[in-house]
Amino acid sequence: METFNPKIKLAKLFVMAAFAIIPMSLQAQSALDDYVHEGLKNNLLLQQRNLSLQQAQQSLQIAKSYFMPSVTLLGDYTSGSGGRSISIPVGDLLNPVYTSLNQMTQSDQFPQIDNVSQNFFPKNFYDARVRTSLPIINTDLYVNRTIQGQQVMMREFEVDIYKRQLVLDIKTAYFNYLTAVAAIKIYESGLALVNKNVEINESLLRNGRSLPANYLRSKSEAERVKSELNSARNTEANAKKYFNFLLNKNLDSTIDINITNLETTSIPDTTVISLQQREELQLIKTARDINQSTLRLNRLTRVPKVNAFLDLGSQASDWKYNNDSRYYLVGVQLSLPLFQGFRNATTIRQSKLEIQKTEYNLLNTTRQLQLAESVAKNDLQTTVQNYLASREQLKSAQSYFNLIEKGYQQGVNTLIEFLDARNQLTSSQLQQSLRLFEMLTAEAKLERETASYTLQY
Repeated sequence: METFNPKIKLAKLFVMAAFAIIPMSLQAQSALDDYVHEGLKNNLLLQQRNLSLQQAQQSLQIAKSYFMPSVTLLGDYTSGSGGRSISIPVGDLLNPVYTSLNQMTQSDQFPQIDNVSQNFFPKNFYDARVRTSLPIINTDLYVNRTIQGQQVMMREFEVDIYKRQLVLDIKTAYFNYLTAVAAIKIYESGLALVNKNVEINESLLRNGRSLPANYLRSKSEAERVKSELNSARNTEANAKKYFNFLLNKNLDSTIDINITNLETTSIPDTTVISLQQREELQLIKTARDINQSTLRLNRLTRVPKVNAFLDLGSQASDWKYNNDSRYYLVGVQLSLPLFQGFRNATTIRQSKLEIQKTEYNLLNTTRQLQLAESVAKNDLQTTVQNYLASREQLKSAQSYFNLIEKGYQQGVNTLIEFLDARNQLTSSQLQQSLRLFEMLTAEAKLERETASYTLQY
């Protein structure tokens, strides 16, 4: 359980109180949630990682299949002539006997036979069999099954890590798009104002009541605002394309926004997921488990491997098949390495070093996550303060512009003062919009660093 920290609690209360007055689009926030779900469903890179997870699951099934009997159909056919041979003198041995028998019986019942020369090559010989094999003792199979299961866990953690990063990227891209849209509206409003001023100065110049310099100065200001408006529109177009890219949609698809409603929001609950439960740490711990399993595999190399097999088949010449050709053969195989040039001992030392590297990586990543969470909290508090300050600045700039505009219309203030007040107002409006979405982006960043977003499975 996370310890109570009065400073963090006070900061949370401050941020939540500040957020209660933040203008936020109710429909836009709802649309953003839908976009996040759409991105988690359609993003191409996420689909690739899901395929990698499925591959790991299939590898686990393959590892389990090695514990089941293996049945294979085998067949051999051989036929040859010539080459080495062995002479069998059956004629020399039996012909004298047969001759004596014929003399005793006064008949030819026992004919003379020739000596035999037998080749080593079989003639028209086949051997067809069904072999069933089964591992009896094989530690490699057990450890390999464990490693494959751990590989599946690693792929699951990798998918979750990418999902959380994708949520942050989608939210950040959405807020960047809203920032660009707000900037366009501000510049359009400012352009309408300076165009109106150009018309007034042009009319005064025609009536001889103004200097050409005032008209040229207002005309130049209008062109400058047009240039900034064009840049804002380009930024908006690029932000739209990138956002749709993350969602795997047409790059020019319309993005649903509505900034007419208000919504209160709150900072993420940083106590939802303990730091030790973060997917990044679980991923490294699983990698450590795999290294430990590999070490165990190397140590178990000295354990003998025992396999059994059973052959059921038939073998004969000239494709004969009868009771004499059918056979069965049962066997047990033993494999035990005796000496391999100290290769296994070196491999064991190498596995131990890999485990130590993983431990250091785990400690370093833990500290990095702690640092990132702390920085994200501070950034959010800073952006809230900056947003509140920008609101006050906008109020002052609006009041100042109203006074200068009124004085300019009455001839009390100069055109330079009017343009300066207008620039301050536009700058303040842009700053407020920028600070607002900076704050929302900081909130999304803290949500990512605390892994508080609930992933849908």
